[in-house]
Amino acid sequence: MAGQQPHPGPGRTPGPRHGGGDSGGDTSSLVRPYAVTGGRTRPRYDLAIEAMVTAAPHPPRDVSSLTPEYRAIMDICRTARSVAEVSALLRLPLGVARVLVADMALEGLLRLHQSRPAGAQPDIRLLERVLSGLRKL
Repeated sequence: MAGQQPHPGPGRTPGPRHGGGDSGGDTSSLVRPYAVTGGRTRPRYDLAIEAMVTAAPHPPRDVSSLTPEYRAIMDICRTARSVAEVSALLRLPLGVARVLVADMALEGLLRLHQSRPAGAQPDIRLLERVLSGLRKL
């Protein structure tokens, strides 16, 4: 359509849509979650919500050109965080956080530390211990 700018692709600042605000403000919350992920609802590969994530010590490109969401994820992942923590700390829906983290890992911006192979069944004994602990609460 005439007058519309093409989507710049994941991790690239789209210009006026985000205004001049920084990642600490509420400007990014004005963008619908599906717009942040380019309309995708699933990550490019199976990413466990308990997978630990750390920022790459030497990102392959300049982080100042990243979207506010990518920069915020890079900032909080200076220490190891789970995908679920990234979602909660940034107040992003879990599905959006999974898509963004997976994209960033593929771009070499983040390192993933998954405890089990993608698609593997969870350890039943661990789940039973978690359930027992929850019941004691």
